[in-house]
Amino acid sequence: MSRKSRRWIFRIFLCLGIIYLKIGGFSSVIALGASIICNKIPGLAPRQRIICQSRPDAIIVIGEGAQMGINECQFQFRNGRWNCSALGERTVFGKELKVGSKEAAFTYAIIAAGVAHAITAACTQGNLSECSCDKEKQGFHGRADGWKWGGCSADIRYGLGFSKVFMDAREIKQSARTLMNLHNNEVGRKVLERSMHLECKCHGVSGSCTTKTCWTTLPKFRELGYILKDKYLQAVHVEPVKASRNKRPTFLKIKKPFSYRKPMDTDLVYIEKSPSYCEPDPVTGSVGTHGRVCNKTITHHSNSCDLMCCGRGYNTHQYSRVWQCNCKFLWCCYVKCNTCSERTEVYTCK
Repeated sequence: MSRKSRRWIFRIFLCLGIIYLKIGGFSSVIALGASIICNKIPGLAPRQRIICQSRPDAIIVIGEGAQMGINECQFQFRNGRWNCSALGERTVFGKELKVGSKEAAFTYAIIAAGVAHAITAACTQGNLSECSCDKEKQGFHGRADGWKWGGCSADIRYGLGFSKVFMDAREIKQSARTLMNLHNNEVGRKVLERSMHLECKCHGVSGSCTTKTCWTTLPKFRELGYILKDKYLQAVHVEPVKASRNKRPTFLKIKKPFSYRKPMDTDLVYIEKSPSYCEPDPVTGSVGTHGRVCNKTITHHSNSCDLMCCGRGYNTHQYSRVWQCNCKFLWCCYVKCNTCSERTEVYTCK
């Protein structure tokens, strides 16, 4: 198994003498005690450990989905001061960001979407024992004439439901940050649900399309990354509204004077302004920008040397690249090439 999340989960399984088998097309984790396994996995909340004990096979898929979200986060922010690299692999969900910034909002949304996407894909592929394809609509006709539901539709409802139960179980204490995390988790799942694709196959004589059979499929995860990145750029600053009796926050409102308007359920929300991310800070998830590669030729871009280096300046490194070029085949029978070289400069922040 090539994915990083599977590797570290299996290290735990192997240390405990766990055997992972494929039986009858379903993934099964055979263990003397699922509670022992789940207690060894770092970063799980108490309610998540209970879910893990009842579905230890699903925790592998959850780890894959979370890692998929982290990888996408690192791709989307690869050119920014904050590049998601601090998330790492400390837990199933990576290193938790302690501040309620826009970056934390994106992280929660993309990982919640990743878990829902991975669970749905595993169901469709027959890799989980308690779910499969969505066959509820099979045989029914769609809105347009000439096609009907069939094939193996992705059971997105199961994936969304599982993600909601598992991911939201982390948010135990009622606080402004909890309300923010729950809201952003749901945004990630809604983006996935609204991005589902319809695929069809034609049936008829000699390639004609007399009738069509259609089914729903998952979108490419990169597609969700771009959508959520756009929502990150338009994220809404909110603040908690507290109940008068117990002084606990009950909902979030847009942070404007004399306004109690709630954010839309498709808006990413944050409660604290983002730090500069110029210097390393484990609390904010910043690794700093010292030594980061920057672009000297552009100015108002996130990876320009002016912005990336936070005014500290940059170092210039010169390299010579040599390669064979202008190759020709000569009769008979060898290839003759010239040697080309190029001097390049790389700029890194001081």
